Amino acid sequence: MTGLPETMNAVLLTGHGGLDQLVYTRMAAPRPDKGEVLIKVGACGLNNTDINTRTAWYSKANDANLADGAEDGFDNTDDADGTWGAGAVQFPRIQGADAVGEIVAVGSGVPEARIGQRVMVDPWLLPHGDWQNPEQAGYFGSELDGGFAEYTKVRSENAIRISSPLSDAELATFACAYTTAENLVQRTAPRPGETVVITGASGGVGSAAIQLCRLRGCRVIALASPSKAPLLLELGADHVIDRNCDDLEAEIRRLAGGPADIALDVVGAPNFMPLINALRQGGRYSTSGCIGGQMAQFDLRQLVYKDLQLTGATICPPGTMQRVAGMIETGALKPLLAAVYPLAELAAAQEAFIAKTHVGNIVVTP
Repeated sequence: MTGLPETMNAVLLTGHGGLDQLVYTRMAAPRPDKGEVLIKVGACGLNNTDINTRTAWYSKANDANLADGAEDGFDNTDDADGTWGAGAVQFPRIQGADAVGEIVAVGSGVPEARIGQRVMVDPWLLPHGDWQNPEQAGYFGSELDGGFAEYTKVRSENAIRISSPLSDAELATFACAYTTAENLVQRTAPRPGETVVITGASGGVGSAAIQLCRLRGCRVIALASPSKAPLLLELGADHVIDRNCDDLEAEIRRLAGGPADIALDVVGAPNFMPLINALRQGGRYSTSGCIGGQMAQFDLRQLVYKDLQLTGATICPPGTMQRVAGMIETGALKPLLAAVYPLAELAAAQEAFIAKTHVGNIVVTP
């Protein structure tokens, strides 16, 4: 493969721990194997999964709040149980799930016509057959190297061609957050006119869920800090509740005009029971994260006697990213680009991400 650089700049995650585990370095550039494409990265977005993996917060041995160790890591973790799925992370690892760029080379079995295509990476590396088996389902930037580099490779089917006037940085806000949000929404099957409560509404997943629920004709009640309310209302939320309000259940019921139909939650423990209590008979709750706390008490009577449906939403079904890409191309989805950092300042970008003062997503560019 002539004309390709032998080396590249990248950020390596050298082990579980704090921000000091992120090392900006020069290393060998990858080459595509059979069935793979090589992408020159234009931009790559940050996500909670980057922080969770670096700190080993996914480990069942860790009962601390994510925010308590997001910068410095945790003491009480099990490195062998430090990922969302099965097994341990192999270090060093290049993280970054939301890679956007141009295909510059292809491996055997991939048509050369793909060279030059602008693509977004579908981060879910699903197997054929039982795609929900975590021992076989991998994630870009977790089970294999991702996009925090000048070049990356991925199997051809995961490089989704995109035609859009949006910049690479804008496109890099979508993949992880919007596939996660689409999975959350699909799990609860909202119908036009239903009321959906969304926690963490100013983050990547929450802001995506607002748009996806509005596209389905739902009324949206968002939870966020008051300073972020104007932008969330502009994005399509009907109401915004202060995430620190004294009586969340009562405020939801007041704004909904009664109990809500659906709760989409990425915050967890602090909001869990108020959300459950605010749901109607036969209501639906789904979660894709618990950044505010993973240990919650639960009154089982609410589940049993209200006929509730509770689901988790992690592994996205095949076709989810293609559906999101289609909505991007039609202009149905709006990017929320909070900030752009150079790749060399990934640690500073993560600090800004952890601070949670932004709306939408933060991106790095090589």
